[in-house]
Amino acid sequence: MKNIFLPIIAILVVFCCSCIEDGIDTSPASQPVFSVDTLDMGVTFTGQPTPTSRFTVRNPHSKILSISRISLRDGADKRFRLNVDGFAGTEFNNVEIRPNDSIYVFVEATLPVNSSAALSECTSLLDFTTNGVTRSVVLLARGQDVDRRHGAVITADTVWTPEYPFQIFDSLVVAPGATLTLRPGVTLHFHDKAYMRIYGSLLTEGTTEAPVQMCGDRTGNVVGSISFDLMASQWEGVHFAPESRDNRLSHTSIRNTVAGIVADSLSQVSFLNCRLRNSAGYALTARYADISLTGTEVAEASSGVMALMGGNITVNHCTIANYYLFSALGGEAVQFYHWNNESDNGSGMPLMSASFSNTVIYGNGTDLSEGDFSGADIYFRRCALKSAGDDDGNFINCLWDTDPLYGTIREEYLFDYRLREGSPLIGAADPSLTLPEAATDSYGVNRLPQPSIGAYQMMFPEEE
Repeated sequence: MKNIFLPIIAILVVFCCSCIEDGIDTSPASQPVFSVDTLDMGVTFTGQPTPTSRFTVRNPHSKILSISRISLRDGADKRFRLNVDGFAGTEFNNVEIRPNDSIYVFVEATLPVNSSAALSECTSLLDFTTNGVTRSVVLLARGQDVDRRHGAVITADTVWTPEYPFQIFDSLVVAPGATLTLRPGVTLHFHDKAYMRIYGSLLTEGTTEAPVQMCGDRTGNVVGSISFDLMASQWEGVHFAPESRDNRLSHTSIRNTVAGIVADSLSQVSFLNCRLRNSAGYALTARYADISLTGTEVAEASSGVMALMGGNITVNHCTIANYYLFSALGGEAVQFYHWNNESDNGSGMPLMSASFSNTVIYGNGTDLSEGDFSGADIYFRRCALKSAGDDDGNFINCLWDTDPLYGTIREEYLFDYRLREGSPLIGAADPSLTLPEAATDSYGVNRLPQPSIGAYQMMFPEEE
């Protein structure tokens, strides 16, 4: 019996093959399109691998493009490492890209130590030869030498200067009786799971022109335009141990942490014109501590911005805000514990004494964990709040339900808490409540004679 299906199968095979086979474009005019001319890998630390960067190679034509060779022009250049379309190597041959499709090229680098505080610039050309024509993408990375510290313990008074950034592995501990002083411009980069613990004292001497920085050691972008600088959980954070005294932080940014800053029992810490932000927990936790926050931004934390348990708290000309990106908010911006008889936790420690003045508390979620502080030693004087409420014996001359019009644009990953033109907070502070140390903001702008509510007197620069 004749099999009538064989001719049909043969026709289908021919038809399918003709659909799949687009042919290879051999015209020298047909070339791939690169998503970048120069792959800028940013600044990275010398002597260790960079984060992986990538770009795309697209075929915009109607036939298959066969790239006969992809290779670094200087084949002996071992600084850069390649992965093309899922395959690692140093040279790639006959890489095909189907019509209107693309491939990824991933690049890593390890840059040599400079033995210099200056940045070194490393470039290489990645050549793509297609149909006899060679075109190139420039690979660019800048290397920064760092002072690496592993499990560092400061046992005597010590001063660190900013010639090189510091990279902290494991821990940085200031022993009892010792003081670590960080001069203007010092940057501490903490590796994954590293932490800082102060039993003695910490002094940071940042300025408007040269702030002190404490942050993670990841550079570049996580994905797209989202910078690692926005990401929490890169290192553990700063812990002021019980009875650590005389800690004074000026013009200092502490960010990218798991637990933010923790000030433990009877510790004493003052913050002047600082930025405490981007924490997977709280940005600031104070347990029966003596805390002074002046001209300081406290923002972006998953659990809530501040958790205050007992202690003596002074907050003057601060901006407390929460537009945390990467999870739902776990609680109110400012949370109060051990502040009245009902919240007494039986620790035997004194109840909280707190003064908030010329301060704004506004962001996503609720601003305060409590609404009635009757009988407590907690006062809000000339503060701007998200809540809709009324003045009483604890809330004095406040601005209720008042949008400060921050410069922040969350959807564009812009977190600038200066005030936009037209903000009701501009010039609205009570100058009699401005502490002497709050006379200028972190940008060096004088607040007086007509201060604004919040950390910033300088306004957000509107786009022209």
